[in-house]
Amino acid sequence: MAKNITGACFCGAVEIEVEGAPAGMGYCHCASCRSWSASPVNAFILFPQDKVRVTKGESKIITFTKNPRSDRKSCSVCGGHIMTVHPGWGLTDVFAGVIPDQKFEPGVHVNYAQTVLPMRDGLPKLKDFPTELGGTGEAMAE
Repeated sequence: MAKNITGACFCGAVEIEVEGAPAGMGYCHCASCRSWSASPVNAFILFPQDKVRVTKGESKIITFTKNPRSDRKSCSVCGGHIMTVHPGWGLTDVFAGVIPDQKFEPGVHVNYAQTVLPMRDGLPKLKDFPTELGGTGEAMAE
């Protein structure tokens, strides 16, 4: 039986549920994620799109699309960031803080060429994205 985990935006007006195991977890260092998350690095938890459901407050979700790779979703009430849908990849990045009961076990750093916060944790550091997501898959040194 798949494990379901619930979460919510900052004010609780929007609630979501994720089903099953994440497709991947890690850190993104790109300028867009840093700016969107207002932090030097963004912790992501990727799920297949059909495993993420809005269970409350769907009408309160607003979407911002800076590029066709990422539809960023936030709450219109509190402004809290909820998730980013990646249509071309069939994945949804649910922000780690939105689903605190999901154990965060990062496996990779992506877009490390853009980092402003070097992290020496022994995880692979990719210059951009893995090849299966359209990147070079090129590794970088810590």
